[in-house]
Amino acid sequence: MSSLRELLAAAVAQGAADVHLKLGQPPIFRVGNELTTQNYQPLTAASLDAIAKDLIPPHIRQQYDKHHEADFSHQEEGVGRFRATVFNTQQVPAFALRYVKTTIPSFAALGLPAILQKIALTQRGIVLAAGTTGSGKSTTLAALIECINQSLTRRVITIEDPIEFLFTDAKSVISQREVGLDTPSFNDGLRHVLRQDPDIIMIGEMRDAESFSAALQASETGHLIFSTLHTDTAGQSVTRILNFFPASQRDQIRMSLATNLQAVVCQRLVPAIKGGVVPAVEIMLNTPTTRKLMEKNVIEKLPAAIETGGEDGMQTFNQALYTLIKAGAVNEQNGLQFASNPEALKMNLKGIFLDEARRILST
Repeated sequence: MSSLRELLAAAVAQGAADVHLKLGQPPIFRVGNELTTQNYQPLTAASLDAIAKDLIPPHIRQQYDKHHEADFSHQEEGVGRFRATVFNTQQVPAFALRYVKTTIPSFAALGLPAILQKIALTQRGIVLAAGTTGSGKSTTLAALIECINQSLTRRVITIEDPIEFLFTDAKSVISQREVGLDTPSFNDGLRHVLRQDPDIIMIGEMRDAESFSAALQASETGHLIFSTLHTDTAGQSVTRILNFFPASQRDQIRMSLATNLQAVVCQRLVPAIKGGVVPAVEIMLNTPTTRKLMEKNVIEKLPAAIETGGEDGMQTFNQALYTLIKAGAVNEQNGLQFASNPEALKMNLKGIFLDEARRILST
């Protein structure tokens, strides 16, 4: 196979989002939603071991040798930055490398709702970018931080694993810390961050009770916290957070969430009619209704509150997809495939709207 640099340069030139390297196959690029096999020789165990030796940074090598998988960032001079994952298959390393664009796109360029600008400029509390793997959470998080950078004079500190987007100071002063290089772990970084005079803290991912407790503590002392969470809907995010904690602590955490969780922006990337993908975005905000539901522990009613909260800027996935279909951005088939409630969306597209959410909230 040609050099890794040549391969990555070819991927960028073709507009590939991801490069996959595995035993017995030529390199594979993901362009849009399609996987395309490249015109190279199939990869051997020896060639993959050589790539691993050259690609895996020294500070990650021990982790990979122990766990047989690891995440890290890779900068290829003259080509670009990549978020890399190495993992063993059949006792041979395989790789997934995602190209990270150097320019951080705006909300409009990403197709995100305008209310994200208001969310970015929140004074304090916690803002979460949620979604499944590959749904664009990290890009949206970067756009939120860049909006602040262009708008406000703030001290921003990030803790990331790995660093994906590199920020250039505009109005804000931004320090980016990578787990493994600049701090031993997320929790170590969080333990010391409040001594570093931040106004805003960006945590690459909420992973456990300790990291979320630190985020809550920081938000309660007037800081603004941004992070990502692996959940399928905005409403599920509250349940996911509570499940980090033992049952004896959940009531206390839930009450704190009711005060400090300012917004959850949950995404699904839907194939677009014009090619590529477009984000369908579910938005939950800390309105009097959502706050009351969290305080009263009626979490199951949060989706209904989101559905009826359009005047406040909230929307469900179904509502987002309805708008995208009517605007001609996605076709009906793909919209229904990504809907939380396909049958309800199908009815909406026929002009039938049931006021079920208001009934749920009134009971």
